[in-house]
Amino acid sequence: MSVKLKPFRIRVIQNFSNRTDHKILDIGSGSHSSSITKKWWPDCHYTGVDRDINYDNTPEDISAMDEFIQLDLTELDYKKIPDNSFDVIIMSHVIEHLHNGDQVLPLLFKKLKKGGLFYIEFPCEASASFPSKRETLNFFDDDTHVRIYSIKEVANIFMQENFMVKAAGKNRSWVNIALMPIKIPLQLFTKGYVRGGVYWDWYGFADYLVAEKKS
Repeated sequence: MSVKLKPFRIRVIQNFSNRTDHKILDIGSGSHSSSITKKWWPDCHYTGVDRDINYDNTPEDISAMDEFIQLDLTELDYKKIPDNSFDVIIMSHVIEHLHNGDQVLPLLFKKLKKGGLFYIEFPCEASASFPSKRETLNFFDDDTHVRIYSIKEVANIFMQENFMVKAAGKNRSWVNIALMPIKIPLQLFTKGYVRGGVYWDWYGFADYLVAEKKS
């Protein structure tokens, strides 16, 4: 069963901008992100950034990108990305894979226009003590996770770089929670197990923050 709800990150960004023609920089553009973004913002210009364009992407996802920039973020060399060029930067479930995320963020801030919005999402601190589930509920279920970040730490990075934090908290959908009694038996029947992601909203696995670059 797949319910096509508007993604949380799209809803949050729309709270602070009603534009549909954003120039978007998506840091970590796998997992069908280009197609999802274009579905809700068909007029946007989408630039994806990742180490591999094929990561959990279909040919349709790749064709939905207006531009793709191949980068290893940890190397801190972002000359391929133009400065002061994007209305929105999205960085969803990337920073926890970076040991030097506190160095990466200020360099990415330079790519955002003044007045632009930066949305970031990452596993919460408490996820280190959540139950272990297949496909990740406990932070350490994913062996590519290398650092736990907190909202406080991330917010301080933004504030030190002349950003106004507009909102922060939990990515949590009460609709997804209400659907759990359907999703759990359905996944047990179709997969033989329940994906960790089914429990994310219930536990409050992901924290988010959205900030505006000051004029």
